Amino acid sequence: MDDDADRLFFFCPDITDASTVKRVQQFIEHGLRVVVFGFRRERYNNGYEPPWRHVLLGMTADARYWQRLRALIGALPVIFAQRRWLGRASLFYARNLDQLVLTMLARMMSGSRAPVAYEVLDIQPALMGRNPLAALLRFVERLCLRHVRLLVLSSPGFHRSYYSMMQKYRGEWFLLENKLHAPIPAAAGVRENPRSHDGKRPWVIGYFGLIRGEATFDLMTRLAARLGDKVLFKFRGVLTTVDEERFRRALLQHPNMVYDGPYRPHDDLQDLYGDVDFAWALDLENADHNSRWLLPCRFYEAGHFGVPCLGVHGFEIGALLEEHRIGWTFGRPLEEQLVRFFQALTPADYLKVRGRLCGLPQSTFVAGEDLTRLSAILSRLATGTADAAERRPLRPGAVATGPARPSRR
Repeated sequence: MDDDADRLFFFCPDITDASTVKRVQQFIEHGLRVVVFGFRRERYNNGYEPPWRHVLLGMTADARYWQRLRALIGALPVIFAQRRWLGRASLFYARNLDQLVLTMLARMMSGSRAPVAYEVLDIQPALMGRNPLAALLRFVERLCLRHVRLLVLSSPGFHRSYYSMMQKYRGEWFLLENKLHAPIPAAAGVRENPRSHDGKRPWVIGYFGLIRGEATFDLMTRLAARLGDKVLFKFRGVLTTVDEERFRRALLQHPNMVYDGPYRPHDDLQDLYGDVDFAWALDLENADHNSRWLLPCRFYEAGHFGVPCLGVHGFEIGALLEEHRIGWTFGRPLEEQLVRFFQALTPADYLKVRGRLCGLPQSTFVAGEDLTRLSAILSRLATGTADAAERRPLRPGAVATGPARPSRR
C-alpha cells in the first residue's frame, strides 16, 4: 500500500453501522483517504461488507460493557501488528470513548504524532453515573481530550450540557448533525403527496431504527391500549434495550402495534416514511442526560420525507420542533397529553404543520456544506496547515448547518 493512500485512520465500534457507513462514504466522497479499524455487532445490516479498506478488531455488543472491555483488550494484538502501517497515518478519527482510548493506544504503539479528531453521537449512560466507575470513565475521557484537536458533536446540547459544563472542554469543536448522507429522489414524491386522512382511519406512528428504552416502549404500549383504533404503531429496526419477550407479548396483546423486522438503511426509507403520518422521537431511555440532549437521526430522515416528529417538551429535539412549529411536543404527564392530542387532532391541523415542515430547504435534513467544511478542516489538520480560524471553537449555527437551516433564536 502506498503512503499517499494512508491518511485518515477511522476507529469505530461497528463497521456495519449505518451511521459509520454514511460517515466513511462522506469522507471518501470529499477527498479523504480513509482506512477503518473497527468491530462488528450482530444487528440489522450485519451482512454488510464494507467496500473500503478496513481491519476487523473483533466482535462486540450493544450495552454489554464488560464484554466490550474484553473485546477492546483483545483488539490490542491486532493494533500492535499493524503499528508500522498506523505510524504512517496523518490523522486519527475516533468514534465514542472506547474507540478514542484505542486510538490513543494505537498512536502510542506506532509512535505517531498525527492529530486526533473525536466524534460523539451519544453520551453513554456509563459516563453519567455518580459511582466510581462513571467518575473513572469521565477522568479517562478528560485525559484523552487533552490530546484531541477537534471534537465533533451531533448536537449542541452535548457541548453545552456535558463537554463544556462537566468535562470543562475548551478546545475546538464542530457541530455535525445526523443528517442523511444524500437526497433520496423518491422523497419529493412522498412530500408532495401526503397520505390522505378522512378522520376515520388510524393515525400511523413510525418508530424506526434502534428500538430502545423500556420506559419509551411502555408509554407506547399504554397509548396503544387507551387509544385503540385511533392509532397504529409501526416498528422497524432492531431491539437494543427493550426486552424481546416483553416486546413480542405486547404485539400479541395490541393489534395496533406491528413490527415488520429489520430494514436496509437508506434503501428502505421511502417505504418506511411513505407509510406513516408521524415519526416517534420521544426517547425516554436516558431522560436526564443523553435523551434530553440529542438530535436523533429519525428527525432528519422523517423531515426529508415530510413526516413530522413527536417529541418531548424541554428536550433538544423538542426545542427545535417548537421553534419552527414543524412537529408536536408534549410535557408531563406525557401519556395524558398524548391521549388528548390524538383524540382532538384533525386532518386540517395535521396538514398545517406538515406544510411548514415540507417548506424547509432539504439542506436542513441532508448533509452538504457542513460536511464539506468538516472534511476541509480534517484535511488541513492532516497536512498540518489548519489556519488560525480553525483553531478556535466552531460554535453551532456558525458552521455545521449553513444558512439553509432555520436559525435558533
